[in-house]
This record gives sequence, structure tokens and C-alpha cells, in this order.
Amino acid sequence: MADVSLLGVTQRFGEDVTVRLPDLELSWGEQVALLGPSGSGKTTLLHLLAGLRLPSEGQVWVGGVNLAALSEAQRDAYRREGVGYLFQDFHLMEGYTALENVLLGLGVAGIRGPGAQARAVGVLNELGLGHRLSHPPSRLSTGERQRVALARAVAHRPKLLLADEPTTALDVTIQDQILKLLLRLKDTLGMSVILVTHDLGVVAQTCERVAVMYAGRIVEVAPAAELFARPRHAYTLGLLNSVPGAESTRRPLIPIPGTPPDLAALPPGCPFAPRCAFAGEKSFQERPELMVVDGNPRHRAACWYPRAGNASS
Repeated sequence: MADVSLLGVTQRFGEDVTVRLPDLELSWGEQVALLGPSGSGKTTLLHLLAGLRLPSEGQVWVGGVNLAALSEAQRDAYRREGVGYLFQDFHLMEGYTALENVLLGLGVAGIRGPGAQARAVGVLNELGLGHRLSHPPSRLSTGERQRVALARAVAHRPKLLLADEPTTALDVTIQDQILKLLLRLKDTLGMSVILVTHDLGVVAQTCERVAVMYAGRIVEVAPAAELFARPRHAYTLGLLNSVPGAESTRRPLIPIPGTPPDLAALPPGCPFAPRCAFAGEKSFQERPELMVVDGNPRHRAACWYPRAGNASS
């Protein structure tokens, strides 16, 4: 079994809405991108891995421990010690300095005293903020605030870092700096990282593997380079065709028709079938599971007609 995995997980939202969340696996030290439209379940998945939410059914394994089977006290210990969460909007305390914000995070993890002070100063120095230790967030630039948030998320040395669109509010230069820092910390600490982002350039630069979500499920997973070169699910293909790229000045963008389905009323077959130009009769009748495509066990797609996802088709 992989070091991090979700198996057979479903999540109920009220009486009528039950969503099956994606099976997902990753190993220590791996950085995986999670792509998908708003409302596809990305943040819910992160909450499950962070121990902030319990699945209605299924298992959530991190480091050989099933979070769904833990007591509240055990889950609280896991949240303090085993996982870091990097938010898009920083969540820094304005009444505290940069150093104090990181110390707050260490205090929650049970790390206090001189050792905590040395660790907080060390990680802020590593992120280039040694001269900003006494500054409150209001006196820091956007990029500096994100560095403080990153320092707080990793100072307790978690094995799993969940990064929920951490570069969305940053300009290109600062975004590049944050991503390089994130990669360096991942390698230094041996962390696994799940990076939620809508920026395909970020994915291409930083992630070994990509999981694409749609309507609460992973519809394609593959090494990043292969997914960009040969997308095998029609939604992935549509996603790649609908954003500007190197050839955007020579070809028009191709939007995906229609809208994502209501999770409370998913169609009986493939959720993407009503928007898919390649859907066949089976697509509307039976929901596909992830299947190996092109004989490559590292590339899987939940599609009855996966060759439709080839840009050259």
C-alpha cells in the first residue's frame, strides 16, 4: 500500500447528496498536482487527508494509519504532528509578528520553548525572511506573507503538506520564488505534497504526477509530462485546449461546452458524457472506473473511449 491513499471513500452532504471521492495514492517525497473545476471535490479531499473531516464510508490511510478509524484525540494528534496545510489566503494573525505566527503553529503542534524559537527563526531565515521577523503581516508584501504561511505550515516538519492554491494571488515572479522554496523544502524534509492549482504552468514546472478531478472523482492520473503530451480523457483534453499556451496566438482557445453536473443529481453514466464530443452509448449508461490506457499502468483514465482524449484523434 502507498504511504498516502484514499480507498472507497464516500462523503454525504445532507440527506440527498452522496459523493464518491477519488481513490488516490502517493508515496513519501512525491509531489502530485490536483486539477479540476470548482466544486469537483478538491478541498473536501484535502480536508479528509488533513483529518478535518471524516468520510461517511471508506478508508483514508496516511503512513499506515487509517484516519477514519482514529479517535478524536488521535486525529487531533495527527493534525498537530503529521500534516501541514498551506492556504491560498494565508490565514495569518495580524496582531502577531512573522516570527510569532510561526511560533503559534509550532505551539499547536506541541513544540514550545527555546527549541521552538530556534526552529521558527531557522525556517524563516531559510525562506529569506530573517530581516522581517518582528514585522506584522500588514508590513509584509504579498509574497512575504505567503512565505510566512509556508514557514508556519512546515516548521513542525510534517510528512504530508496540503497546498490549496497557494500561488493564485501572487504575481509570476513571486509565484516562481514560492514554488522553488516549496520544492526545496519538500526535498529537505522528505514530504509528500498535494498541490491544488488551476495553473497548468505551475504543474508542468513542479509536479511529477497529475490527478484530474471531475464531479467528485479522479478521471485521469498520469506522469505530468505524459498527461500534457497525450491526455486520454476528454475532460483533460478540453482543459488543456481551453487555456492559453505557447501556441495561443496561432489557434483560438476551445472552451468546454456546457456546465459541470449537479453533484446531487449525477447522470447514470460518465458525468462528463453530456459535454463530451466523443461519448458513445455506453458513456451514458455505465460509469467508468479508472482503467490503464496504452498499456501503461502509471497512466489511467476513467473513460470507455480513452483514445478520444488524444489531441491528434
